[in-house]
Amino acid sequence: MDVLQLDCSGRPQAWITAREAAVLYASDEVAWTLGDPFRVLRGGVQRHSGQQSRIELHPIIAVRGAIPSKAWRQVPTLSNPKLFARDRQLCAYCGGHFRVDDLTREHIVPTSRGGQDTWMNCITACRTCNGRKGNRLPEESGMNPLYVPYVPSLHEDMILRGRRILADQMEFLLAGVPRGSRLRTQ
Repeated sequence: MDVLQLDCSGRPQAWITAREAAVLYASDEVAWTLGDPFRVLRGGVQRHSGQQSRIELHPIIAVRGAIPSKAWRQVPTLSNPKLFARDRQLCAYCGGHFRVDDLTREHIVPTSRGGQDTWMNCITACRTCNGRKGNRLPEESGMNPLYVPYVPSLHEDMILRGRRILADQMEFLLAGVPRGSRLRTQ
């Protein structure tokens, strides 16, 4: 299981491994934690006291220091796995639910016609619908999307990254997800 790393103000920064979290604990870089410990790492035995070193990992840790505010204005990276998760594996044209292998990234305004490869121009489509629409605009093909694309928030992006998320982590992330998000209804 990965650990959700936050900055001191509680904004998600990254998913980190247990080993990376242990380094932060050992370096006294952890400002505060959330959730019950989910893993205990044991180290060597101290020669004089006979005590074994031990670090309890929490599912959510905040690290000391600040991150540049500019990082919060960046749009999450677009990838097919995150796009398909955002759209809940539903084809935007026929409304069918498909396996990931049967889905494609569909550009509402085709790239061949000046459309951009952005969250607001991309939706999920099954291979059949994507092929039928081709390089036409929705109004030219008579195929209008059933849902509107949107840019995921940082909290949504952390969920969309496809990790196994612990209950404490999901509760924290969902608290920062906009009310109308499709991720709230999963």
